[in-house]
Amino acid sequence: MLAEELRENILEGDLTELLRHSGDEDFPAEVARLLQSFTNEEAINVFVALPDDLKVKTFSFFDHVIQLGIMEELPGPQRSNILNNLESNDRVSFFDSLDGVEVTEYLALLSDKNRLATYDLLGYPEQSVARLINTRFTTVRKEWTLGQAVEHIRRFYSDTPDANVIFVVDNNGKLVDDLPIRRLVLNDQNKKIEDIMDGFYVKLEIQDSIDDAIQKFKEYDRVAIPVTNSNNVVMGVVTIDDVIDEAEEKDTKDMQQFGGVESLDLPYVKTGFFTMIQKRAGWLIVLFIGELFTATAMAFFEMELSKAIVLQLFIPLIISSGGNSGSQAATLIIRAMALKELSYRDWWYVMRREVLSGLTLGAILGIIGFIRIAIWQYLGWYNYGTHFNWVMVGVTVSLSVIGIVLWGTLTGSMIPMILKRFRLDPATSSAPFVATLVDVTGLVIYFTIAAIMLGI
Repeated sequence: MLAEELRENILEGDLTELLRHSGDEDFPAEVARLLQSFTNEEAINVFVALPDDLKVKTFSFFDHVIQLGIMEELPGPQRSNILNNLESNDRVSFFDSLDGVEVTEYLALLSDKNRLATYDLLGYPEQSVARLINTRFTTVRKEWTLGQAVEHIRRFYSDTPDANVIFVVDNNGKLVDDLPIRRLVLNDQNKKIEDIMDGFYVKLEIQDSIDDAIQKFKEYDRVAIPVTNSNNVVMGVVTIDDVIDEAEEKDTKDMQQFGGVESLDLPYVKTGFFTMIQKRAGWLIVLFIGELFTATAMAFFEMELSKAIVLQLFIPLIISSGGNSGSQAATLIIRAMALKELSYRDWWYVMRREVLSGLTLGAILGIIGFIRIAIWQYLGWYNYGTHFNWVMVGVTVSLSVIGIVLWGTLTGSMIPMILKRFRLDPATSSAPFVATLVDVTGLVIYFTIAAIMLGI
């Protein structure tokens, strides 16, 4: 909707063309998307120039850095107006990004009702659905007619995504059923709510995790799910758009950690150079120190290497096979755990499966390695039998590959489960970490087998 040519006009303070689209449903998201391409300072200056009602609608679409910058530029009454008119989940998300002193400062801008509600929601764990809950939700009674229900909704509720589903509650506010809005519109208005109820509903409890919410939305294909307390009283609603945002953020964090990077607080293009260095350096230092043990292992087997120079030719092949198999296993297990296909309690099933997989994959690679040595020997491209029987060299390499691939698959599959058991993020068992660990232990396996097979 918002063409790129608007950029110069907007930066010059001419918002005429921009505001011409202000009645469009997607206008706030489009404005935020456009301003995100500006520098933070430019985006804040444009936002400050928007009408007050558009400030409220657009604020929640910005990242937290821009949101805080906006708040610092606005006078107190405008700050208060924005914060008090945000959806409860967007308000909690903003307060989540603040430090302790800032939380106190901005809580003072809220009305008594919003302050108490926000303070209460901030008391729940960071990964609970309480952080996503929207306390504006639509409820009706089962004894009402559809006409009464529709009139009630028109009078007391606004046109928001959570209004797509109506929740039926009893006199105590306890959940009885949920109804899509279409069912109220398409049926005879003289019917009672209880006449169109099916008695089946999906809900979340307020202490459930965001992962639970993601799974529920995936299983039941809902646009909104009610959140209740332990007494089944409806506390609010979680909508699909907020869950999608959380799922994307979680997946991004996991992918970054799995690549050996601390998760970024901002998009790549918004992250400063020195912040990026800080996020990347930590893991690189740890991995570098880990790889130093590879050099230590090689020094320990220096005598064996001096006796059998041919062993050095296969070191890259050996350690890369173990690292690759470990990274494969870690990727599969972490994703399966994220999708709730596995839990740490399934460790024995996973271990048995990975032992068989490791042996089979190792045998395939070991046979290929032996064939390669045989071909090079018979074609005269390299003489592996100068000091040893070339067949024994081939068998040594093959057995080493089998052992290292087996070890790699076990390491890559078990480390995520161990981390999960101790309530740590399995994604931190990143591919580089698994590869580094297998590199060091792989050399020990290789030279141990070589010492036995070749008698060195």
